[in-house]
Amino acid sequence: MLKLTGVHQIFEQGTINEKHVLNGIDLDVAENDFITIIGGNGAGKSTLLNAIAGNFIITDGKIEIDGTDVTKMPEYKRAKYIGRVFQDPRMGTATNMTIEENLAIAYRRAKPRTLRWGINEKERRYFKEILAELDLGLENRLKDKTRFLSGGQRQALTLLMASFHQPKLLLLDEHTAALDPKTAAKVLDITVKIVEEHKLTAMMVTHNMRDALRIGNRLIMMNKGNCILNINAEQKKGLDVPDLLNMFEKASGEKMENDRMLLD
Repeated sequence: MLKLTGVHQIFEQGTINEKHVLNGIDLDVAENDFITIIGGNGAGKSTLLNAIAGNFIITDGKIEIDGTDVTKMPEYKRAKYIGRVFQDPRMGTATNMTIEENLAIAYRRAKPRTLRWGINEKERRYFKEILAELDLGLENRLKDKTRFLSGGQRQALTLLMASFHQPKLLLLDEHTAALDPKTAAKVLDITVKIVEEHKLTAMMVTHNMRDALRIGNRLIMMNKGNCILNINAEQKKGLDVPDLLNMFEKASGEKMENDRMLLD
């Protein structure tokens, strides 16, 4: 479904600030894979998602989504294949618009354009129905502007919006990192529910090794722009965090020194 071949990304190439962030990444993602991605600071995790989403044109290599070569395709054209949730809860919604207005924009995204803007009762009933499934009380706040929502509520809303039309690929870039532990756990539960119900293919960057082991059917560990571990569902069974740390040390030849990952 997603295929990366020899993907390199070099920022500020040819200058004294040149930085090689992705080093020939080869990756095959099958349909319905739910991949968790972990690694220390500067490992290239977010850069990998940005490359797939088209935030920049990669320095070298090839990216294919569902058999289509998107390597040179700009971000706005790749958007029809990709849903995305960012770390900052403010990035997924228009803060000066209401909950139902944000939902309407996402809901109509793949539909033919018309001059109609008003939200009809059929749409409103549907929005209430799907919001009720989140169990956050948002179904009773359709007229509230999203700037009044908590971070967890915004992320849950963004997840709904990103999955409305079942994108080929859902990218989750540490989307619970800015939330308190209880809210983060709730949003993760909602994430798993949405991915499983819609049978989505998803890639989730996380700093939490326990979550990386618990969620999804594959785990990728990155270090210095390389994928040093690619663990399938069978291999994940029975692994715990110390096992993962030992595997990292063997694969990288160094100790994990990321406090955020070790202490979470």
